Amino acid sequence: MDLINLKDVVASLLYSIIGIIIFCVSFIIVDKLTPYDLWKELIEQKNLPLAIVVAGVGLGLCIIIAASIH
Repeated sequence: MDLINLKDVVASLLYSIIGIIIFCVSFIIVDKLTPYDLWKELIEQKNLPLAIVVAGVGLGLCIIIAASIH
């Protein structure tokens, strides 16, 4: 039982949940700031360059959130 510290596990889960919530909120903000509907462009029109840019934005947000939590 010395290997698993319950306090560390709970802290990791809490920070993970906070990071996911922050990512979702920030992605919604990015979606609202774009002049067009991201979902329609990505799914219906299959805009691959936009999908790559959105993926880059998502990864950038994740790196920033992870660094700030760490």
